[in-house]
Amino acid sequence: MNYETSIDREAAMPLDDGLLPGEAKAGLGRKPWVIGMAVVLLLGGLYWWTHRSSTGAVSDSQKDAQAQTVSVITPGRTTVDGQITASGILGARRDLPVGIAGEGGQVVSVLVDAGEWVRAGQVLAVVDRSVQTQQVASQAANVSVQQANARLAQANLDRALKLVEKGFISKADIDRLTATRDAAVAQVRVAQATLGQLQASTARLNIVAPAAGLVLTRGVEPGQIVSPGSGILFRIAKDGELEMQARLAENDLARLSVGVPAQVTPVGTPAAFNGQIWQLAPTIDATTREGIARIALPYNAALRPGGFAKATIRSGTVTAPVLPESAILSDQNGAYVYVVKADNKVERRPVKTGDVTPQGIVVLQGLAGDERIVLRAGGFLNPGDPVRPVVVRPGSAG
Repeated sequence: MNYETSIDREAAMPLDDGLLPGEAKAGLGRKPWVIGMAVVLLLGGLYWWTHRSSTGAVSDSQKDAQAQTVSVITPGRTTVDGQITASGILGARRDLPVGIAGEGGQVVSVLVDAGEWVRAGQVLAVVDRSVQTQQVASQAANVSVQQANARLAQANLDRALKLVEKGFISKADIDRLTATRDAAVAQVRVAQATLGQLQASTARLNIVAPAAGLVLTRGVEPGQIVSPGSGILFRIAKDGELEMQARLAENDLARLSVGVPAQVTPVGTPAAFNGQIWQLAPTIDATTREGIARIALPYNAALRPGGFAKATIRSGTVTAPVLPESAILSDQNGAYVYVVKADNKVERRPVKTGDVTPQGIVVLQGLAGDERIVLRAGGFLNPGDPVRPVVVRPGSAG
């Protein structure tokens, strides 16, 4: 009898995990595919991670490349003299208008002109007085008549008093003569008062200076008919003292006091004249929100009343950061600067500015002085932009 000596491979293969021989054979066919998929996924993950890292590095590099190079300054704090700049009109400190005081008439002569100095009581112009002179003469004669009547009445009374003791004149006659004498004396006083009135009226025909000073304007000529309604004929600056009426905002006016020194520069001349505030307006204009500081000035030919001038007024001292004009920007929200933070990104910082000095603009609020402030090109920045700061010394900020 012949027996098969070959061994069936499938029958000889052990069964794993309860799989049937057919199932085990199918599992051997799937393992290479699963391993391939795992390798592909692993390689894809590595590529994605590598690409992400390189992209992030490029982005940071691009940001660094786009950062602007800006000049920055650390202003510190500086003590500066506070100054207020104002403009206004020059005029007489005490402007004296002079007109006709009497009844008027025709001007015979004008004795002074604009720009001349006069003393108190000096005749400026003479008005014709021919009629008034005759009236004065007539009244003077009347005074003499009344005085003669008074002397006669007194003589009659004296004689009567001597006769009354002898009984030739009654007591009633004495009373009558006494009354006549008293009336004559009163008539003398009336005539004298009338004479004085005419003389005063005649004297008032002359136009005289009410005080010593500088004649600013002349508005009368010989031959002109003047009367109390003629208006102002001369203007005089009392003692030649002048002033500037500086118009100031109400907050600036509150910082000043009487006696504060100021420098006044008239338009058309580089010369500055020293003065001081002698009066501050007690009221504020409701429309302009401004008040007037009156600056007293000594006489100078370059100071012409009615002219325009600029004043620089001292207003104490202040210690604060001082920045060049290029560092301070403004928009509808007000003034601001760009501050470079520690991460070299800019931050918008609102500030309140003060006086403008030769060193720069005083920053009253918003800065401590130790910040890094963008000196120029702030208009091309936005909050949060990265920058490459270049430090500039305050003395070379320009």
